[in-house]
Amino acid sequence: MNVVGDNAAARAWARLGRALGKPRAVLCVSAHWLTRGVFLTGNARPRTIHDFGGFPEALYQIQYPAPGDPALARRTAGLLGLGAGAVTDDWGLDHGAWGVLRGMYPGADVPVVQLSLDERRSERAHWDLGRRLGPLRREGVLIVASGNIVHNLGRIVWAEDAPVPDWARDFDAAVADAVRAGRGESLADWRSLTPTAGHAHPHPTPDHFWPLLYALALREGDEPVTFPVEGFQNGSISMRAVRFG
Repeated sequence: MNVVGDNAAARAWARLGRALGKPRAVLCVSAHWLTRGVFLTGNARPRTIHDFGGFPEALYQIQYPAPGDPALARRTAGLLGLGAGAVTDDWGLDHGAWGVLRGMYPGADVPVVQLSLDERRSERAHWDLGRRLGPLRREGVLIVASGNIVHNLGRIVWAEDAPVPDWARDFDAAVADAVRAGRGESLADWRSLTPTAGHAHPHPTPDHFWPLLYALALREGDEPVTFPVEGFQNGSISMRAVRFG
């Protein structure tokens, strides 16, 4: 709903796009492309995927016709040690990608490649994959990791300003503290971060937490860290965004 609304998150993404300027391309790690194995979108014209249900019709009418970048997909596959079969046309841009990028680059004029999340890999393995993407930053590629630090749909309250439970606020704050302190790698062991950490991601896989590990793995030295978006929506969804550099 942030895509069609006017709220703090939507305004922050627009400001972020202006501040960053247009990169050569975007590589997006989205929580909404879970696979067995690691894949990249190789489409020259990736389709807009509406991977959700029960929302207003206006959301299903949205198209984000950003071009793809098959060369970047192949370059990324090489960095990750993947074979040619990892570059696929089977996916497009899901709402984890276009839901954020539409606010940052509304003209859909920046090429986008998506990287899938292998649901069989451990947090440590996701971190290690993220480390391998470092050269792309020096080649003009903006890496966007799209998920949520707290994502518990079972306890969601359908009011944007719903009260935030202590377990959610505590976990979000503990993650922010670790990021500020440069202890990003320790977040691969996120379940031990707070006594109630399991409530933050109670699903079969912590797919909405994994993208953060890629971003944290890409931090270089003592790069400054800022939080362009903070706060919660619907009680159990953290909207905190992390920017390095």
